[in-house]
Amino acid sequence: MHDVTVVSNEPIADGVYALVINAPKLAQTIKPGQFVNIAVPGNAMSLLRIPLSYASADAEAGTVEIWYAVVGDGTERLSQMKPGAKTDLLGPGGNGWTIPEGCRRALLVAGGIGVPPVLCLARELAVRGIPYTVSIGAASKGCLVGEDEFEAAGAPVISVATDDGSYGYHGFCTAAAEQVLELEGGEFDYVAACGPEPMMAKVAAAAAKAGVPCEVSLERMMSCGFGACSTCAVETTSGMKGACMCGPVFNAEEVVW
Repeated sequence: MHDVTVVSNEPIADGVYALVINAPKLAQTIKPGQFVNIAVPGNAMSLLRIPLSYASADAEAGTVEIWYAVVGDGTERLSQMKPGAKTDLLGPGGNGWTIPEGCRRALLVAGGIGVPPVLCLARELAVRGIPYTVSIGAASKGCLVGEDEFEAAGAPVISVATDDGSYGYHGFCTAAAEQVLELEGGEFDYVAACGPEPMMAKVAAAAAKAGVPCEVSLERMMSCGFGACSTCAVETTSGMKGACMCGPVFNAEEVVW
């Protein structure tokens, strides 16, 4: 449990906000792909915390940056929290990304608000000196996040797609990922994806066809965040597993799509 203070909370795209919180211990321990379960004040009838991935952590400054989409009452109230507001959260939760030993090149695929955990992974790859290619997508140009941040993280190749064709390729980011894997599958040792589940299923299938190990970060309502409530179950080849404890990052071949 961490007591946190809001440093900033600003919109960065249509319906998407970047929340920066002061949480020194969390900033030192959270790993790419993990999540936090944050309490949002303002509605006594709302008892559940909101599970959110993070976009960056600064151990020196003691801050963690979280990107989230406003999709309901909880995130609407979260978007109204001002600098200085206080709350608490549970974290870091779950298991993050597992970069294969000896990885030489990775393919990262992120759609919509699935960008943050993939962006964290990109920064980790950069630290390790592992080159990577990125394919990101959004419903429209106004909803797109992450392009500048991936570029700042050193991504040599960034493919951008929008559903409505308002920016980049007109279509889904899976198209570029599938094409890259079909043409250059042998050049990759690792694929990581986060976004809408149908998107991740396509990426997983393309990676399997190319024979490249793939991990996916699944979105579930992780109500408690520590395995007690069973609301975040994921069907896997070895039975049902809770995303909050066994995930949110899973081996793509283990998930029953």
